[in-house]
Amino acid sequence: METPKTAEFALIGKSVVIKGELSGSEDLYVDGQVEGSIELRGNSLTIGPNGQVHANINASGVIVQGKLDGNVQASDRVDLRKSAIMMGDIVTHRIAVEDGAYFKGKVEIQKEPARPEPQPEAKRESAPVGSVVSTAAATGSTVSGAPPSVIAGQKK
Repeated sequence: METPKTAEFALIGKSVVIKGELSGSEDLYVDGQVEGSIELRGNSLTIGPNGQVHANINASGVIVQGKLDGNVQASDRVDLRKSAIMMGDIVTHRIAVEDGAYFKGKVEIQKEPARPEPQPEAKRESAPVGSVVSTAAATGSTVSGAPPSVIAGQKK
C-alpha cells in the first residue's frame, strides 16, 4: 500500500462505501468505494488497488492504482499506475502513465501560469513619449491621462 507522503491523511478502508459529496483539507487514501464527488483542493488523493471510485475529482495530485470512473481536475499531477483502470477526462499540469495502466478519455495538459517579470516603476513625466506609445500599442490598451493625439503617435 502506497500511502500519501504527508503525515496527515484520511483512510477509507476496503469495506467502506460512501455515496455523496466528499471534501477535506488533508490527503486521502481510498481503498473502498466512493460514488459522487471528491473535493480536495490543495491536497492529494490516492485510489488504492482495491479502490473503486465513481466520482469527479478536484485535487492537487491524484494517484490511481484501482478503478476510477470520472473526470479529474488536478492542479499538480496525475499518476496512473500499472494496475489503474480509468475512464474519464483529465485536466492537469503533469501526468505519468505506467506501462499496463488502462485509460479511456482525453487529457488536457495545462501550462504553468507565466510569472510576470518584475517591471521597474516608470514615472509618467520622465518616461519618453515613444516608449509609452509603443507599450500602449503593443498591449492594445490606452494610457490614461495622455491626449489621444499622443497615443495615436500623431500631433494635431
